[in-house]
This record gives sequence, structure tokens and C-alpha cells, in this order.
Amino acid sequence: MNMSGELVRLRIDLAYDGAPFSGWAAQPSLPTVQGAVEAALELVLRHPLRTVVAGRTDTGVHARRQTVHVDVPVDAWDTVTRGAEVAPGAALVRRLNGALNRVLGKDRTNLGFQPALGAVVIHDAALAPAGFDARFSALSRSYAYRISDAASGHDPLTRGFAWWVNEELDVPAMNAAVTDLLGLNDFLSFCKPREGATTIRELQSASVERDASGLVTVRLQADAFCHHMVRSVVGAAARVGQGRYEQDWLGERLEARVRDARVLLAPPHGLVLESVEYPADHELAARAEQTRAKRPED
Repeated sequence: MNMSGELVRLRIDLAYDGAPFSGWAAQPSLPTVQGAVEAALELVLRHPLRTVVAGRTDTGVHARRQTVHVDVPVDAWDTVTRGAEVAPGAALVRRLNGALNRVLGKDRTNLGFQPALGAVVIHDAALAPAGFDARFSALSRSYAYRISDAASGHDPLTRGFAWWVNEELDVPAMNAAVTDLLGLNDFLSFCKPREGATTIRELQSASVERDASGLVTVRLQADAFCHHMVRSVVGAAARVGQGRYEQDWLGERLEARVRDARVLLAPPHGLVLESVEYPADHELAARAEQTRAKRPED
């Protein structure tokens, strides 16, 4: 047993299908992504551990690349590295994915939920660089939201990851609308505020385009997103695409700083966290300190 209490910090990168879960954050008696990951960590490392995530996702939202950190007792980390024929991180990835098969299979069934084998996959694990914080060190988060409209047709194979709308959307108008939101702004009109938290965010890039398959994809990148911000922006942009409002409506809503029923919340299943970006290793601690000072209650 580690009597000194010394810890090492790990960075873990993962992906998940959000459909079988009640969001990221652990909740009593409900299946969540965080709950599954922490259960797998406890099976492998023999300690109850708490993860810190780059960006919490709502029920039904997916992630292609999510990042967490977890502080692990040195003796637990030693059990992974001792005698391993592969690099320690690769050994942990293999063991965590094996543990997830149990957590998302038999254990989930025993709790009365349908099995969800393969719904969470660990991609990478390693000792984190000094100063790394999955949440506060991040420079940006990038999301993509996919919509199937009348022009693309409704392919049943897309129903789990694309929002079906009946009209043909005006993609150029939607693209012009979202670009009005770029920069450092108060996104209160597009957020569900948390008590004590700011709704000021820097939207770094925004675009809407139709891909080769015909799906309309909304892409947004920001330093961080407040609760429901991406889905609210997508819902508002969709109303512009449907011709219900002019393309300058999103900019007007931003300036009004009033949240009301005219801003539609797009359904969660079309949303994917695509990536989280971090600075160079030597800048991680300073970035975390800077972010904590700006958003201490987020």
C-alpha cells in the first residue's frame, strides 16, 4: 500500500457513443460515461478514483475525442507498469478497454440496463505533463452537429447521429448567421446559465456546410462552451435555414442577451465533441491558472 499518499496524474483520451448514457457526469442510479470510466479504472487500479473532464456532455451527446485527467496513487500506477511487455500507457489502455467490456456488459445488465458494449473506447493513456489539467489547461473545444434535411433525404442509418428536419435548409444563410457570433461575447441568449458562472465565451471559428453525403454540418470551436450553447446556436441557425428568420437574427439575439423560447434547443443526438486542444507542455500550468481566474465557478 502507498503509505505516503503520493499521486501521479494521468491523461486519458477516449471516445463514446452518448446514446446509452445519461450524459457524462456521474449520477446516482443512472448510467453515465464518467461512471463507466471510473468503474473501469477501479477494476484495473484497485482504488476508487475521480476523473476531471475537459468538457461535460449532456445526455445523448457523443464524443470522438474527449480528454480527462485522474490522480492515481503511485503504488496503483506501479501495478500497471511492473513487468509490462508494452509501454505503460498502452498496457493501461488495453486493460481499461477490457474492464469496460465488463462494466458495459454484465455489470450494466445486472443494474437493469441494456448492455452497451463498445459504447466507450479508451484511445490513449499516459503520465500527464507537469501542470496539465484536462479542464483548465484546454485552449479550445471543437464540436460538430449533423443535420439531415429534405435535400439529403432521411437515411435510417443516420438517425442515431443526425437531426432530421423536413425542410431543405439554406446552408449559405446558416453559415452567414453563425459567423455573426464570432469573437469574445456574452452568449447568455444561447446558454442555460449556471449559478455563479459567466456566459462570456470566445467563439473562435464557426461554419455550416453540406458534406459529400448531403448532411449539413455545423462546426463550432470556442475556448469553452456554456451549458446548452452549441445546441442553442444550432437550433437558431436551423430556423434561419428554414426561412423563419433572416440571417442576421443570430447576431441580434446575441446582442439582446435574453434567453427565450424563440431559440430552439436542437436535440442532443446530432452533437459530437470532435476534439480538445492544449498548448505546448511548458505552457500548460500557466494556461490552467489563467482559465481558473477567468471562470472559477464554471
